[in-house]
Amino acid sequence: MMFMIVCAAGAFPFFRSRPQNRVIMSMQPRPWPEVRASTAKVAKKAFRKGSLAIRARDELGSWYEDAGFSAVYGVRGKPGISPAQLAMVTVLQFTENLTDRQAADAVRGRLDWKYCLGLELDDEGFDASVLTGFRERLVENDLERVIFDRLLDRVKELGLVVAGGRQRTDSTHVLARIRDLNRLELAGETVRAALEALSAAAPGWLAGVIGPSWQRVYGQRIDNWRLPEAETARKDLAARYGRDGYWLLEQVYGPAAAGWLRELPAVQVLRRIWIQQYYRDGEKVIRREEREHGLPPGRDRLASPYDLEARYSEKHGMGWTGYKGHFTETVSDPAGDDPDTGRAAAPNLVTDVQTTHAAVPDVVMTGPVQDNLEAAGLAPGEHDVDSGYVSADLLVSSRQRGITLLGPLLADTSPQARTGGYTAAMFAVDFDRKQATCPEGVVSSKWKPMRQHDGKEAISVRFATATCRGCPARDKCTTATWTGRQLFLRPREIHEAVAAARAGQDTRQWKDRYKARAGVEGTMAQAAHVTGIRRARYLGLDKTRLEHLAAATAINVIRLDAWYTGRPLDRTRTTHLQRLDLTPRSMSPN
Repeated sequence: MMFMIVCAAGAFPFFRSRPQNRVIMSMQPRPWPEVRASTAKVAKKAFRKGSLAIRARDELGSWYEDAGFSAVYGVRGKPGISPAQLAMVTVLQFTENLTDRQAADAVRGRLDWKYCLGLELDDEGFDASVLTGFRERLVENDLERVIFDRLLDRVKELGLVVAGGRQRTDSTHVLARIRDLNRLELAGETVRAALEALSAAAPGWLAGVIGPSWQRVYGQRIDNWRLPEAETARKDLAARYGRDGYWLLEQVYGPAAAGWLRELPAVQVLRRIWIQQYYRDGEKVIRREEREHGLPPGRDRLASPYDLEARYSEKHGMGWTGYKGHFTETVSDPAGDDPDTGRAAAPNLVTDVQTTHAAVPDVVMTGPVQDNLEAAGLAPGEHDVDSGYVSADLLVSSRQRGITLLGPLLADTSPQARTGGYTAAMFAVDFDRKQATCPEGVVSSKWKPMRQHDGKEAISVRFATATCRGCPARDKCTTATWTGRQLFLRPREIHEAVAAARAGQDTRQWKDRYKARAGVEGTMAQAAHVTGIRRARYLGLDKTRLEHLAAATAINVIRLDAWYTGRPLDRTRTTHLQRLDLTPRSMSPN
């Protein structure tokens, strides 16, 4: 709770200390508690066939330790709840897609959870807000990956994941925990958010700089259904929002305002969004229009005053505001399956998770994914991905790591490819002689190394204008009027890697091997349907990243449990006819 302290220098905000504000909590490392005899006796009778939480404790033991969270807590103060147990609760919470309150209730009331956590039957558990504080501590100390990495270390010890095998990666869209706002709603809601923050922090000051009309306009949440429908009225309202925003900023940054007011996050958000959405021409406030004034690209444009890291993006004709989750998992080799039971030698487990805002292309994440896998000692021998993760440079850089990047290159979209003409792939390139030969047998006249606009090395190859002008196949080759055909080639290693990849991806052998990549779609479906990652639970990129890491850990626990019990992961259904025993016993010939 925030109070105002008044002194000779003026008023400034003061936050009253509470236990959940993490000012008096400490952590004294303790060993993971053994399963209590009384708890084990009752739990084993209540769950005769076991449960996921019970089997996780029996098969995997304890993979979290308090010492691993020492950086999160101080050494002085009242001892808090074991962070190792809170981490386990977080994982169990995501296995069932529970809210914090439901998870806290499960700790108090469920026998199998008490068994897994090593709690007495009469343990009262903790308040749901403890889980919120635990997550905040992890985020503030950059320890989001601890929950995921500790289980990954455990399965590495058990030999269930190893380096050198096959792994596959895919991404899914994640909706931010905010409303989708159109530009008019964004402007109004941004002013309202700043007013709310200022009215809580400095009510007396704010009452002196705004009038009663502000309460009528900004007193309630800005919703499109409350806004006028007529285009003229909407433009007038947008102009008012712009003027009010500038007025508020002028007052906050004015000499009569306390200096700390301008540091309020909501005020800083107002300033940033107004830079993107408005500008002033003298006294006139003008809203920026994309065709006339230009707007920031999607990767930079703020979409909400409440989540500054969410971005708008589109993929396959679908648009969303939020984030992307990139999941990488192992691919078990069918050759290692048990011939009698069909049980895989090891389950497919998630080995890396990356979270970005929605506007980051998939191809940018191939390198970071491989970096993380190498750092974890799990670099794959083959990395199966879709075309969004593949580029000419990544084919070579992956090979230099000892990784075969298996994925289709994007199709050639040049005018020649669209019209059936002479594409760049039809030219014979001789890097030793520094020349290229066109399909008509003509040799290039110029060969010049260069750098493209993105800084990548390339080679410009030109054919003589006079030669191309009289060529009978000119219409198939170039649309240039005054010059001959020009090619832009990548350095030799990259050019040859691309040529080999394009040739290989058309073969039946390559297509059969690439079929394994489709299995990762099941992982994305499981993450969305079981753990609910398709819609973010929390605000901000860091907390959403923590959510995805906890979800991936939960998926691994679920898959390990299914592997131990021999239970299939897919929710298959069989009809009465399929369950009939139709062994050859009847007289029917069919």
